[in-house]
Amino acid sequence: MPKKEINISIRNLIEFVLRSGDIDSRFVGKSRAVEGTKAHQRVQNKSDDNYTPEVTLKKTIEYDEFLLNVQGRADGIITEDELVIIDEIKSTTKPLDKIDENYNNMHWAQAKCYGYIYLTDNDMEKITIQLTYYHLDTEEIKQFKKEYTKKELEDFFYDILDKYFIWADLITKWESERDKSIRDMDFPFESYRDGQRKMAVGVYKSILDNKSLYIEAPTGIGKTISTLFPTIKAMGEKLTSKIFYLTAKTITRQVAEETSLIMLDKGLKLKTLTLTAKDKICFKDESNCNPDDCEFARGHFNRVNEALLDIFKNEVSLTRKVIEDYAKKYKVCPFEFSLDLTLFSDCVICDYNYVFDPRVYLKRFFLDNSGDYIFLIDEAHNLVDRSRDMFSAKLNKQRFLDVRRLIKDKNKKIAKALKKVNNKMLDIKKKCEDSFLVQSEEPDDIYYPLRNFIKESESFLTENRSKKGYDDLLELYFDSLAFLKISEFFDERYKTYAFINGKDLELKLFCLDPSFLLKEAIKRGKSAVFFSATLTPIKYYRDILGGNEEDNIMKLSSPFDRKNLELLIANNISTKYRLREFSYFSIAEYIKAVSDGKKGNYLVFFPSYKYMESVYEVFKENYPNIKTMTQSKAMTELEREDFLDEFKINTKETLVVFAVLGGIFSEGIDLKGERLSGAIIVGVGLPRICYERDIIKDYFTKEKNLGFEYAYMYPGMNKVLQASGRVIRTHNDKGIVLLIDERFIYRGYKNLFPKKWFPYKLVKNKENLESEVKNFWK
Repeated sequence: MPKKEINISIRNLIEFVLRSGDIDSRFVGKSRAVEGTKAHQRVQNKSDDNYTPEVTLKKTIEYDEFLLNVQGRADGIITEDELVIIDEIKSTTKPLDKIDENYNNMHWAQAKCYGYIYLTDNDMEKITIQLTYYHLDTEEIKQFKKEYTKKELEDFFYDILDKYFIWADLITKWESERDKSIRDMDFPFESYRDGQRKMAVGVYKSILDNKSLYIEAPTGIGKTISTLFPTIKAMGEKLTSKIFYLTAKTITRQVAEETSLIMLDKGLKLKTLTLTAKDKICFKDESNCNPDDCEFARGHFNRVNEALLDIFKNEVSLTRKVIEDYAKKYKVCPFEFSLDLTLFSDCVICDYNYVFDPRVYLKRFFLDNSGDYIFLIDEAHNLVDRSRDMFSAKLNKQRFLDVRRLIKDKNKKIAKALKKVNNKMLDIKKKCEDSFLVQSEEPDDIYYPLRNFIKESESFLTENRSKKGYDDLLELYFDSLAFLKISEFFDERYKTYAFINGKDLELKLFCLDPSFLLKEAIKRGKSAVFFSATLTPIKYYRDILGGNEEDNIMKLSSPFDRKNLELLIANNISTKYRLREFSYFSIAEYIKAVSDGKKGNYLVFFPSYKYMESVYEVFKENYPNIKTMTQSKAMTELEREDFLDEFKINTKETLVVFAVLGGIFSEGIDLKGERLSGAIIVGVGLPRICYERDIIKDYFTKEKNLGFEYAYMYPGMNKVLQASGRVIRTHNDKGIVLLIDERFIYRGYKNLFPKKWFPYKLVKNKENLESEVKNFWK
């Protein structure tokens, strides 16, 4: 049987086995890494001809059933007659008189591993290890030397390997158990639903062919199991080492967790991890990750390997609660603990940004695009606007002025740098016409002042954490870094966009077409599956989400009986913005007509809060005896749960709920059976007409002659389709969908109707509607 091959760098090997100490994410400065590289070069350049810099050392070791390939790069090797010295250079800002030879054992460990490999490669019996500490500010150097025999270094090296192979052995045995359970696993339900087998086969084939797949699968198909099951089967065939199940909302993460539990109950062995955002999982009121403010950060690395070993041996479903329980048990940071667990998990359930956002994606997996990972992107229609946000960046002029006022008496250089940025913003402001500026050229005049501001701020931010204005300066520093990071992607798919808001100016690098950057991000894995109940038109979504004509598309029909859905269109009412005030009473009447047909719960969706509130007031005034609720802005998670709990089964009174189209209650909620009897959708869902949407429209008009469709129609109808999908969730559900707007019968909109909406019925007035509703519920 061939030995299992493992590749690992010496640095990662040492850092994993010997790590200790605190988490300390207090500011150290982004340029310190660059300065560290320059420090290495300065030390190397000062050395004589006997000094060979950046020497690659590698070794293959057979260890039980493993073949371990270790590799690293020594900072320098010095040869003087028969004396050989391995030089390990470390840059520091710590005073050199505070550093002794026992300052950091990991520094010695790394160099000792290099020393052992050099000895064995060159058939030598002894070698000298040198630690060189270079002070970044004073440029002073302090060195320590120790001589080691080959036997001493061999004992040390294999002691490290013994500790590492405890983990390697555990993981290998787990993978063997996992793969056997996958091979033995049957589909976890008695039979496939209509369309489910086709979807599962399509997913597996796309993985096999290393392609992307775009699927529109209506509610009821069972999208989650139809994507996870074949992907897990592919894992059992060694076609992938890790699955990333990507979602935009907590509710869809929970569905993925529940689906994996169903398979676990059927005998599957799979470690599934749910990543929770740092601010949500943090145990403290504020996320200050340093040993002074957080007991979980203090000594975290002393305890985290023990915590990892415990959870790995005893858990398979690594939910937020499980992670929090172990983090409390071992007193470690739950967020950093969960990030470490991604390395030992088979399936990672997480937000889109962990794969796609250039500022926060998981670099431990995606630095070199060499992974065989599978990306399952749930509710993929949400990724269009999310990716535009990820690939865009903005700055506000007023914030530079505000921070300058706070800092000018504390640091003249920073104040001067802020003034120069503000001056460039003033230049841009002068170019605005009618308060706006849109241009294809990037605002590169501001890049140098921003870099100078960043450079001047770093020293102050490192040394003055307690001073007033620190947090404001730090936030502006990171926003400026993000702006410059996004500027690296600026091309013909971007516009520079600025607008004046009162005395302020907002400057934005605006990504109009995210398709290219998404395509590049997909290359971080082997295959990607984009799926949603609403990917209409599917070729638009394939195009905008980074696909090409070689990538497969799949549209599945609804498995539900069409007779259970009554689709009605009231095309005698216009909801266009200028005519809305004339529609309030008629809409209220139509809501009453639908809700009178059968006692139950009804959702009414509006394109804006203002429109919703106006119709709500009219409805309450005319029908005060009907129970109502309205969605409010910025609801907490608990408020949302309480809100949904009001949708009772077998209710004896009617409940009419007023909500916003495209909001938290128009998608991702599951009100089965009698919990929802109907949905009334007011308007075609067009995004609010604004300058940004018009920039998108103009771009796609030029590129594809589909500007209005890409900017307004397709996103709007997606919201309508999502909201209508709340009504029929199972084979036994029955309900009404009423669409209110004259535009629903226009050809362009009707072309976006799913097949299950045909035939629909037009209603001309309240009486006509009452009759149709009554006949449906007979």
